[in-house]
Amino acid sequence: MNRLKALIRAFFGFSRTETRAFLILLPLLLISVFIMPTYRWWFTNQKQNYATESKTLDSLIAQWQWKESKDSILHTSPALFPFNPNMASITELIQLGFAPNLANRIDNYRNKQGRFKTKSDLLKIYGMDTALYQQLVPYITLPVTQAKTLNENPSVKKESDKVKVTPFDVNEADTSQLIAIYGIGTKLSQRIIKYRNQLGGFVSISQLQDVYGLDSTVINELTKHAFVSDDFKPIQISVNAYR
Repeated sequence: MNRLKALIRAFFGFSRTETRAFLILLPLLLISVFIMPTYRWWFTNQKQNYATESKTLDSLIAQWQWKESKDSILHTSPALFPFNPNMASITELIQLGFAPNLANRIDNYRNKQGRFKTKSDLLKIYGMDTALYQQLVPYITLPVTQAKTLNENPSVKKESDKVKVTPFDVNEADTSQLIAIYGIGTKLSQRIIKYRNQLGGFVSISQLQDVYGLDSTVINELTKHAFVSDDFKPIQISVNAYR
C-alpha cells in the first residue's frame, strides 16, 4: 500500500493528504460507473414469471366485471307502482328504486313514530335523491300539501259554539256574560271590566270604542246584546287618586 501511495505521489505530484483522498474516491467512482450497466444486465437476465402475472391480471379483471355487473343490476329501471311511504315494506321500497340503506333509513324513521303527511316529506330523509323523488311523485299516494287549520284563540269561542245571549246591562256584566259575545275572549272581557271600573261605569255604549283591542265588528256585536240602564249613575271618582 505504501508503495502504491508512493507511485501515485510520484506520478500525479500529490501530497500525502491528497493521495489518501484519491484512494478513497477512486473506488466510489468505479462503483458509480459500473453499477447501472451491471443492474441492467442482471434485470434482463432474470426469468419473468409471466404465467403467474397473467393469472393475477385475469383474476382482477374478472372481479371488476362481476362488480360492474352487480352494480348494473342494482341500478336497473325500478318497477313503479302506487305506494304509501308510511306503509310500504323495505322490499317494495327497493323495488321502487330506493337504495337499500335509504329504504332502511325510511323504515327506522317510521319505527320512531315518524309520519309522512305530504309527498315532499320524503325529501326530509337524509340521502333522498331528488331525481328519484321526481320520478316517484305521481305514484306516492299522499297529498301534495297538508290542509291548513287556522290557529284559533282558545279563549274566543266560535260563533257556532256560542249559546243564545240574553240582553244584559254592561255595567253589571261579569266576564262570563262578556265572553258569550262572539269575538270576546278572557283577556278582552277582563280589559272591559277594568276600564269600566276606572271610569266608574259606562254612561254610554259608545264608550266601548275606547277599550283597547275591541274592533268595530266586536263592538257592533256587543251593542246588540248589551245596554246601559237609563237610571244608572256612575260612581264618583277622585281625579287626584286616579291613575
